[in-house]
Amino acid sequence: MTAYLIRRLLLVIPTLFGIIAINFVVVQFAPGGPVEQAIAELRGKGAMSSRLGSAASDVGSGNAGLYRGASGLDPHVVAEIRQMFGFDKPPLTRFLDMVGGYLRFDFGRSFFRGKTVLQLIADKLPVSMSLGLWSTLLVYTISIPLGIAKAVRDGSRFDVASSAVVLVGYAVPSFLFAILLVVLFAGGSYLDWFPLRGLTSIGAQSWSWPARIADYFWHLALPITAIVAGGFASLTMLTKNCFLEEVRKQYTVTAMAKGASERRVLYGHVFRNAMLLIVAGFPQAFIGILFTSALLVEIVFSLDGLGLLGFQAAIQRDYPVMFGTLYVFTLLGLLMQIVGDVLYTVIDPRIDFARRD
Repeated sequence: MTAYLIRRLLLVIPTLFGIIAINFVVVQFAPGGPVEQAIAELRGKGAMSSRLGSAASDVGSGNAGLYRGASGLDPHVVAEIRQMFGFDKPPLTRFLDMVGGYLRFDFGRSFFRGKTVLQLIADKLPVSMSLGLWSTLLVYTISIPLGIAKAVRDGSRFDVASSAVVLVGYAVPSFLFAILLVVLFAGGSYLDWFPLRGLTSIGAQSWSWPARIADYFWHLALPITAIVAGGFASLTMLTKNCFLEEVRKQYTVTAMAKGASERRVLYGHVFRNAMLLIVAGFPQAFIGILFTSALLVEIVFSLDGLGLLGFQAAIQRDYPVMFGTLYVFTLLGLLMQIVGDVLYTVIDPRIDFARRD
């Protein structure tokens, strides 16, 4: 297992390099970069005007002078703008400088926020971690018992009724649940029971610890509900199907024939085998909720997390933030996959990834 882990960790390096390289090349063809936005601001047209016109230059291609908004500006001013954003260097040089910085976890400074990318990630990470961690725990807490109950009562009225709820969870994405909760409970059209911005109330720093904890969960209640409502369905059905598959196997029939109680068979024999895929998939599920489901929910509830940070960086073409968050997301995802493999061996020691036969 040690040799396998070493190989997986070594594979993280070329994987990260390849993903960053592909994304760096792709954004070179995206019009409306920071240079064009700065020029448009100087001309009083606003940042969005940098995307108009078929003559918008490619980002970092060395052709900022072709941008129509630059006509009439002193070429020295345009050159200073390009130098300020680092676009006076060839793309390859910029890419190699970026990779060298990433090896030291130096992601540079944001073009528009006046902070380093590492500071921004540190500021936003607690919000995203709160959403991802609590949502994943609740999804597992709800889905596993519900899936087991559906498997035990397969075909019953309970199974049919709960399947209708599961189908709603499949069909409606998290952000639509979020909008519905805002309309119903956050002052949209009906009730105004929950806050709609941030994770703490104004002045909460001076409150007692119990009051601050209650305020924290009060702010998280609706966002977590939206994510859980949109994410529990698939895990519930996976749990049910895993249990049904194990229940029908020979060892289960044999245990029942020997007089073992249904509870002992389910939780003493079936549970460990059925939970292999589900429990070992916890790290990947956490990453999926953290980086996908939480993005639009953060936007709906005005939660200033990593998802919203990455979204705004993409809109603004804030390349250091874009690539820095992408690097962190990718690194965490790859490491969580390795953690998932380790959990497989912890749950079932018979699994050995190092063996080839």
